[in-house]
Amino acid sequence: MFLTLGYNTALFNLMQRLRKQTNVINMDGIEWRRDKWGVVAKTWFWLNERAGCWIGNHLVADHPRIKDHLATRVRADKITMIPYGGDEVLSADAALLTAYGIEAGGFSVIIARPEPENSFLEMVRAFSSKRRAHKLVVLGNFTPERNAFHRQVMDAASDEVIFPGAIYETPVVQALRFYSRFYLHGHRVGGTNPSLVEALGAGCAVIAHDNHFNRWVAGPEAAYFKDEADCARLFDRLLADDAALQRMKAASRARFYERFTWEQVLSEYEELLTRWYPKN
Repeated sequence: MFLTLGYNTALFNLMQRLRKQTNVINMDGIEWRRDKWGVVAKTWFWLNERAGCWIGNHLVADHPRIKDHLATRVRADKITMIPYGGDEVLSADAALLTAYGIEAGGFSVIIARPEPENSFLEMVRAFSSKRRAHKLVVLGNFTPERNAFHRQVMDAASDEVIFPGAIYETPVVQALRFYSRFYLHGHRVGGTNPSLVEALGAGCAVIAHDNHFNRWVAGPEAAYFKDEADCARLFDRLLADDAALQRMKAASRARFYERFTWEQVLSEYEELLTRWYPKN
C-alpha cells in the first residue's frame, strides 16, 4: 500500500494501479493555477492532476475547497478531506530576536516564498505607505540581482522593513512567529497552507489575503485584505489596537485546537489508511 504526497508525477503511479497496488494520493494544492509556472509546466500539472484523480484508489484533499475542486473530476465519495497539522508553540526564546534588531511585539512578520501570488508587493507597499514606529520582518530567499520581482519588493520597502533572508532554524522561526504582533499571510492560491497552520499554533494574530482558502483555515476573527489599500487600512487600525490583538491571538489558538492538532490529523489518516489497507 502507498500514500503518495502530491500529484505532480501522478502519471507514473499508473504502474502501481496496473500491479493492483493500493495507492492513496494526497492531491495537495491546485499547482497548475500558480502564476510562477509557464505554459509547459502548467499543462504538465493539469494533466497529472487529472491522472491522479483517475489512478489513485482514494484521494485526500487538504481543504474543503480542494475537495470541491476534485469533485468536478471524480465522485465526491472518492475524496476525504484531511488538513495539514502543526506544532503548538507555547513559548520561544526571545533572545533570538536580538540578532535582527527587534523585540517582542515590536514587529510583524511574513514567512513565505517571495512570489507574486503570495502578495509580497501589496503587503510591503501597504506597510511602507507611512511611518509605523514598527518593524516588518520579511523572510524569504530574495535575489534582487537576478529576480525583477524581488527587486521590486525590496525597492518598495521603507527603512522599517527588514529582509533577513531565508531562515531555516526552527527555534528562530518559532520565536519570530510567537513574538510577532501580526503574522501576515498573502497566499492567494492553494488549500490549507502549512505556514498559516503553524501561525495559528503559535497563537499569532493573523492578517491574511481575503480568499476562501485562508478564511476557512484562519477563521472569522482574523483580519482580511483584498488589495494593497485594504492592507494599509488594517495596519492603520490594528497596530495600535491592543484589545483587537488579544482577541485575534485567542481566536487563532482556538481555531488551531479545533481543527489542526497533529492528534486530530494523524488519527484521521490512521482511520483512512486502515480502511484502505489490503485485507489479504
